[in-house]
Amino acid sequence: MMRLIFIWIAGSMLLFSCTGKTKETVQPIDVATLTSRRVTVEEVIQTTAYTYLRVTENGKDVWMAVTKMDANAGDVYYYDNGLEMLNFESEELGRVFDRVLFVEDLRIQPNKTMSMHHGMTGHGLKEADSAREDLQLEPVAGGITIGELYKNRETYSGKKVVVTGKVVKVNKEIMNRNWVHLQDGTSHEGKFDLTFTTNESVEVNDMVTFEGTVSVDKDFGAGYFYELIVEEASLK
Repeated sequence: MMRLIFIWIAGSMLLFSCTGKTKETVQPIDVATLTSRRVTVEEVIQTTAYTYLRVTENGKDVWMAVTKMDANAGDVYYYDNGLEMLNFESEELGRVFDRVLFVEDLRIQPNKTMSMHHGMTGHGLKEADSAREDLQLEPVAGGITIGELYKNRETYSGKKVVVTGKVVKVNKEIMNRNWVHLQDGTSHEGKFDLTFTTNESVEVNDMVTFEGTVSVDKDFGAGYFYELIVEEASLK
């Protein structure tokens, strides 16, 4: 399941399970777009899908969460965009973090060409982040293809649609929902990967049919912007 990263969390986003979840009392807040901020790793905690990093930034301790990666104390990284969660609970760790910054563009150099992660947790999709699958899926009766939806997104804005596709990415339990990326083999102007928010549980490589409401130019703040997203999707 990047515009992800996704603000309540995150801004999927881009988009955490860890496997972590937020409590009902969590009050996510907006984080201003950050520019080439430098952090030094002090502590690393690995989980099944994600890596938690306790870092220092300008002399202050900050917890970050990123897609699982190799990291060690003393490593130096840079990032631009972050999504802050307060009172975030990781079920896998059995721990509640007072504050966690979810980061999708962590990199080893200040410039953006060295980004280590793509399309993290709820963040808006960048097509280059997901390899295009070789698929030839037909929509169900009354359904629509991803390519057609991108082509006529304004027409479908605010309307319910039914889409069949293959799950190519899942980011779970972000903003109390799962962020699922589907492909069906169709495209429009290079756009072939569509994000759905859902409470349904699906896994990568599942073939699914979702019904949900189309939103266009959805801005979750902090740079988390989706040109097209299908929200509150349910399995058909």
